[in-house]
Amino acid sequence: MTGRYEIDKDDFRIRKVRPSAAKIIRRCLKYFFVSIALAVIYYVFFALFFSTDTERRLKQENRMYAKLYPDMVEKEALLGDVVSGLEARDNGIYKEIFNSSSPLAPDFGYAFFVESGDSVSDEGIVRYTEAKLINAVRGAAEVDAVLHEVLEKCVGLQDSLPPLVLPIKDFPYVQTGASVGQKMSPFYKVYQKHNGLDMIVPSGTPVYSPADGVVLRTVRSGRESGNVLEIDHGNGYVTRYAHLKEILVRRGRVVKKGDLVATTGSSGKSFAPHLHYEIIRDTIHVDPVNYFFGSVSPEEYVEMMILGESVAQSME
Repeated sequence: MTGRYEIDKDDFRIRKVRPSAAKIIRRCLKYFFVSIALAVIYYVFFALFFSTDTERRLKQENRMYAKLYPDMVEKEALLGDVVSGLEARDNGIYKEIFNSSSPLAPDFGYAFFVESGDSVSDEGIVRYTEAKLINAVRGAAEVDAVLHEVLEKCVGLQDSLPPLVLPIKDFPYVQTGASVGQKMSPFYKVYQKHNGLDMIVPSGTPVYSPADGVVLRTVRSGRESGNVLEIDHGNGYVTRYAHLKEILVRRGRVVKKGDLVATTGSSGKSFAPHLHYEIIRDTIHVDPVNYFFGSVSPEEYVEMMILGESVAQSME
């Protein structure tokens, strides 16, 4: 027999004790809370000592991000410095060419409206705009006069223009490599002076003369810079092309802007196929990106500047 039984005092019979509803409810609640507690204990135990595939993957990703975070912070600071340098350079170009500050510069005049808020009257805005317009027209007239004078002198002296376009047609800016500066050598793992711009393109890509000139030097070698071509464009400008696959012109040949002069390759000490492009002005190496505004948009120009400065490793 199961359950509880008791003897009736009146007739001395054995009867089964039936629990009350309250007692049944208490017993059910007790079993329910004990089950919940055991489930929590089991969950905590398995969570502490056992991990699912998703948790293991997330832990690995967290460890990887923890290792990458310092480098990301350093690159962010580097990009911030590059952007600040670009803003300063942009302001310098505006002052030199247009005799005015860049619209992005803090002293351009927009601060006048920001600080004044709603207190500026319509008459004040009109007068301020009129003064700015007069200064802009005067500056534009001065620039126009200077440009006319320069062009007249160039025509009179039969001077040539500097290299102002890309030596590779339809070059995507995202394939811009290291520019001028101290860059890490992929072979020696030390920082070395990098005098040009790496343009990462497949082997055999056509290379065109960016301006009129005369072939100054051709070198065919399997060492260092590999096959090298130099073109003299006059006025102290010389362009140099290294790690070429083929050189299609001879020394002394007169070339015109857009003439095919070589193809890209990986000759010499080169990490991968690319064009190492240099611009030399009066024996001093300058940043080639500054001479690309004749064939790229302002947005592409900025992106190429940022990439050239941020890429820390050269291709040779």
